[in-house]
Amino acid sequence: MKVILVNGSPHANGCTYTALEEVAKTLNTEGIETQIFQIGIKPLAGCIACKTCAKTGRCAFSDRVNDFLDLAKGADGFIFGSPVHYAAAGGAITSFMDRAFYADLQAGRQSFCLKPAAVVVSARRAGTTATFDQLNKYFTISEMPIIASRYWNMVHGAVPEDVKKDLEGLQIMRVLARNMAWFLKCKEAGTKAGVQLPVKEDKIYTNFIRE
Repeated sequence: MKVILVNGSPHANGCTYTALEEVAKTLNTEGIETQIFQIGIKPLAGCIACKTCAKTGRCAFSDRVNDFLDLAKGADGFIFGSPVHYAAAGGAITSFMDRAFYADLQAGRQSFCLKPAAVVVSARRAGTTATFDQLNKYFTISEMPIIASRYWNMVHGAVPEDVKKDLEGLQIMRVLARNMAWFLKCKEAGTKAGVQLPVKEDKIYTNFIRE
């Protein structure tokens, strides 16, 4: 089993990475393979609703979004990490997730459905819960079980050394990892025992404005 941890910070080894690394190390001790995926520092355009993805299965912009989508189908779980920018998720991770989830949906890839996910947030001080709420919405619209810890998944600090002193925050990361591992093992056991996936219904779209 494998979990992909997406680092939405422009700093490859900064505070967000430090939190994700704590999660990854604990997942590894539970026998779960991990990969930390850096979205990098190159500009990431927002979705322009061109729907090229519906025709080609890939986003029209050739960048880290397509690299991630190539890996996502083979993953069993996901953790998305973001720093706080102006009491919200960073612009890069927002554009990244907008396009990744939309392209996957339009292409019919089903890379995320019924796979567990979680958000990890890093901040110097405030804006963590707003960012946490914002990013969890990608999961609830994609039929993804959300894995919780014993508090909201956040760490605090201006530099990685500060995060390493946030003992509660690091413990939250470890609890999150163990809960993720437990869920994945239960899902695998259920599949082996013959538990069937939920029956799929055709989607119904209702517009708020009706004639």
